[in-house]
Amino acid sequence: MIIIDDFITDFSKRLKAFEGSRPWEITDQLKDLLEELIPTLGTDYRIEDGVAIHKTATIETGVMIKRPAIIEENCFVGAHAYFREGVYLDQDVKIGPGCELKTSIICSNTAIAHFNYIGNSIIGRNVNFEAGSIAANHYNERVDKRISILHNGEIIETNSNKFGSLVGDDSKIGANAVLSPGTILNRSSIVKRLELIEQFIIEK
Repeated sequence: MIIIDDFITDFSKRLKAFEGSRPWEITDQLKDLLEELIPTLGTDYRIEDGVAIHKTATIETGVMIKRPAIIEENCFVGAHAYFREGVYLDQDVKIGPGCELKTSIICSNTAIAHFNYIGNSIIGRNVNFEAGSIAANHYNERVDKRISILHNGEIIETNSNKFGSLVGDDSKIGANAVLSPGTILNRSSIVKRLELIEQFIIEK
C-alpha cells in the first residue's frame, strides 16, 4: 500500500479529492479534477480557456500552457516552457526555461531547472531537479508497456501504460539523471548526476 502522505507532507489536505488514491490513479484522473477545480477558484486567478494562473505568478515569454492547468501563487515559469494537458503547480514552484511537463503535480517550493521533462508524475515539496533530468512515463522499448512498481519489496501492478514517478519531499535529482517509469523515491532521496533509476526490471 502506497500512502502519498508518507512521501509528501499534507498532500491529502492540499488535494482532498485524491485522499486514499494511489499515485497512478491520481495522474490518470488529474485532467478531470483540474477541470472541476478551475471554476471554483476566486478572483485572485486569471482564468482563460481552462488555464488558471494566480495573479502573483510570473510567466515568461513563449510559454505554452494547454488546458487544464492551475498555477498557484508566487510560481515562476521560465521562457518557452511547455505544459501539456493536466498540470498543477503548488505555491512557490519554479519551472526553468524549456521544460516540458505533462499531467503532473509539482508541490510547493520545488524547483525544476531547465530543459527537464516531467511526465505523469507527483513531485513533493522542496525537491530540486537539476538541468536535463527526466521523469519518464512510458516504456517505449517494451512489448508489454504496463508499468509495475517496486515498493517495500512488493511488486505492484498499476495496469497503466503511463506513469512516471512519485518523488518524496526534500529529494535532489542530479543533472541529466533519468527516473524510469514507476520510480518511487522516499523523502530526502538523492539521485546522482547521470544516474539511471530503474527499480523494477523485467527479466528477458
